[in-house]
Formats: sequence, structure tokens, C-alpha cells
Amino acid sequence: MTAPECPDDCVFCKIVAGDIPAEIVHAGESTLAFRDTNPQAPTHVLVVSRSHYETAAELAHHEPMSAAEMLVVAGKVAEQEGMAGYRMVFNTGREGGQVVPHAHLHVLGGRSMGWPPG
Repeated sequence: MTAPECPDDCVFCKIVAGDIPAEIVHAGESTLAFRDTNPQAPTHVLVVSRSHYETAAELAHHEPMSAAEMLVVAGKVAEQEGMAGYRMVFNTGREGGQVVPHAHLHVLGGRSMGWPPG
């Protein structure tokens, strides 16, 4: 199965295509990592799939290697940014806090993250 077409209004598809500028911190075969424009921590990087699937679960179902690469890239970004500890977050659906319906992973760090989140 091939990935669904990117909707015309998908901001992450536009960043992946290079139509919207972003501060890229890592480019992988099936992922792209860039700084969040509305950071929720001193370091806040988004790792997105190059393929358009709305959620991480959909991506994992259709392209499990791409989903795995997101986790590998998150670790590389954390190391590159010098984060001793960090949080990885997948928000899923509106009620789960997902704002952009395109599979993405938040890598947050640079401060104590505390528990519980939210």
C-alpha cells in the first residue's frame, strides 16, 4: 500500500517538501526533524514522517520501519542537542492534543520534565 496523498493544507507535508521553511536538525530517509515554532521546553524538536499518515498508529501499521526511524531519530536529536534526559510524545487525535493531523513525535528537553505530564 502506498501512503495517502498529502492534503493541500498539511503544514508538515509542506515543510517536508521544502515549501515552508523550518530549522532542520536532522534529515533521515523517511523522517525529517525540525525545531517547533511554538516550543514547550527549552529544546523542542518535531520528528515527522515524510509519508502522510494522520497518526503514529497509522504510520506504524502501514510503514513500521518509518515509525521505528522516528524513535531512532529522536535519540539522535537528543544526543546532538546534549540532552541527558528528554521526553518523547506522540499526541493522537484532537482529544489527545494532536494539532496537526500528520504523524509526528515531539522531543522535549532542556529542563526537568516532571511527572505526571499535562
